Amino acid sequence: MAKDLKAMYKTVMDDHFPRKMEISFIDEGGKRSTLQYEKVSWVIEGVEKGLRYGENPGQEAALFKLVNGNLVLGEVKTIDPGKYLASDMEMLQSGKHPGKTNITDVDNALNILRYFPEKPAVVIVKHNNPCGAARADSLVKAYQKAFYADRVAAFGGAIALNRPVDKATAEGINAQYAEVVAAPDYEEGAFQILAQRKNLRILRIENISRLEQWVGQRFVDIKSLVDGGIIVQASFLPVTRTPKDLQPAVCEYKGKEYRIKRQPTEREIQDMLFGWLVEAGVSSNSVLYVKDDATVGIGTGEQDRVGVAEIARDKAYRKLADRYCFEAYKVPYNDLKDEDKRREIDARVKKERGGIPGSVMVSDAFFPFRDGVEVGIREGVGAVIQPGGSERDFEVIEACNEANVAMMFTGQRSFKH
Repeated sequence: MAKDLKAMYKTVMDDHFPRKMEISFIDEGGKRSTLQYEKVSWVIEGVEKGLRYGENPGQEAALFKLVNGNLVLGEVKTIDPGKYLASDMEMLQSGKHPGKTNITDVDNALNILRYFPEKPAVVIVKHNNPCGAARADSLVKAYQKAFYADRVAAFGGAIALNRPVDKATAEGINAQYAEVVAAPDYEEGAFQILAQRKNLRILRIENISRLEQWVGQRFVDIKSLVDGGIIVQASFLPVTRTPKDLQPAVCEYKGKEYRIKRQPTEREIQDMLFGWLVEAGVSSNSVLYVKDDATVGIGTGEQDRVGVAEIARDKAYRKLADRYCFEAYKVPYNDLKDEDKRREIDARVKKERGGIPGSVMVSDAFFPFRDGVEVGIREGVGAVIQPGGSERDFEVIEACNEANVAMMFTGQRSFKH
């Protein structure tokens, strides 16, 4: 069985999906809007194939790109055909045919990157969640910040960059193992460095350089149900994208007004907005810690808000320990045998509280009680950004005021199921 499964990972499946697909929506007056799609394939080593397989070996899958049609939902007009990103990318080096998860990981990285056109930015995605996201004054610095935010999780991930890859960044990527690299282009010499990793899928997606065009764009988000039914929704669009969109935390409870006392600093506002926009690509229920334009700890997909705040905290501690170990001794923390060195790293990480002090705590939904935000407060967060709207917002405001922590509301939930 193990041998057969190993072979399945290397097998590009034939699929029975047709070359073309249409989805039609018909309104009450009989007017039809039709979206027309064509199946995507690549010629690799003389063989034309589509996706390797779906989420798992043995699942047939196909990628379709939108080639014609549009859809108007109320006042929302979906993306015009031809503005391709992950659905029609140029494969400079294949290594092997991409699978469904490679495409969706790149897509979610681009979903996050579209909000950060002003500076070089990098998002590394694994299992459709960011391992690390960062922006900086140079692409190589942005990559290093994103990579060291969670070096362990980044292993085998999809790396998306919003600037042409230079040699310094290529060398950094080449020193690690990744499945996919996607960028608008590759400078002279950079591609040759990356191509040394023969199984690395090197993708050129020129439209990454125009990602800001997607900031205010929605698309038709379709979810299939087990019984064959579907749910159709307009895709999520964060409305809080600039400082003026932030709302000071204030609420009323039993006739008394509760208001946040300390306002965030410029640095905190920048991290608030960066974290809130990264949050749009994180599976709910989630909490992030963000500092200096980089993620510090990311908690995803938990059922309770206290638990996910604790997971993000614990990951920040573990990932910082691994970073210090790897930088000093070139081995993962879990492989470090010297107990004295481990104790030294542990003491440093404990003293620095996982790098969380001074960070911004980001929550995709309101805190139902103060215990969730107190997880971050105990670790020294300087500010909090969250939607607000809980019946007990007053408790959360009180908790922040007691700790002299700033807090802003977005007035919008950011769930991603």
